[in-house]
Amino acid sequence: MRIQKTTKLGLVLLTCSALGACSAMDRAASIGEAPDMSGIKDPTTQSGYQPVSLPMPSPKNVTPQKNSLWAADRTTFFKDQRASDIGDIITVMIDIDDKAELDNESSRSRSSNENAALPSLLGYEAALGEILPEAIDNTNLAEFGADSSHTGTGTVEREEEVTVQLAALITQILPNGNMVINGSQEVLVNFEKRILQVDGVIRPEDISVQNTISYEKIAEARIAYGGEGQLTDVQQPRYGQQLYDIVFPF
Repeated sequence: MRIQKTTKLGLVLLTCSALGACSAMDRAASIGEAPDMSGIKDPTTQSGYQPVSLPMPSPKNVTPQKNSLWAADRTTFFKDQRASDIGDIITVMIDIDDKAELDNESSRSRSSNENAALPSLLGYEAALGEILPEAIDNTNLAEFGADSSHTGTGTVEREEEVTVQLAALITQILPNGNMVINGSQEVLVNFEKRILQVDGVIRPEDISVQNTISYEKIAEARIAYGGEGQLTDVQQPRYGQQLYDIVFPF
């Protein structure tokens, strides 16, 4: 059994080493070259894209009003330049400046004491010395005591700040009129590619007249900001160290 476990572990390590070697060879082949930029693709055709399905109210039928300059499905009298259809572009304003500080402290203590005595019991208390190995004190048969205390403190401090603007596409219109957006942005600077992505659901009435929407008005928002390149590689532990941290049990 031990031999089988050792063999399996060896196969796992060998596989990881082979994958790491392939990755190292690929990275070595691209030394001195800038990271490749991704092509512009339809997000709905990507393998990871999934249409959004949410609980929706019953559809509302709009009855046209005859001899009227105002249409019931319009939001303004003049032509609306805001994004309203699949494929339209909307600008997402991301201005995250979160700061949280939590400080908790708890204290608990408990003390208990129990005494038992048998001064008299129809004269049988005198016979306790014959039953037990040694004579006992009837007025102090048993005594129990317990003391416990607990003190805990905790502090959490977090601060984040991200300010950026991103153009997103409307990829889906839900039955109630809400719109699903998807946007991504890549910026290549000195062999370092910064990647920004946003997904979520917005309401048409939350879109400003400048065709922008703030990030806090995006439902089911998914905002990702990261990088790829030389600086990101230096900031990450080597794959051998990561593997060691996973398999090392202590």
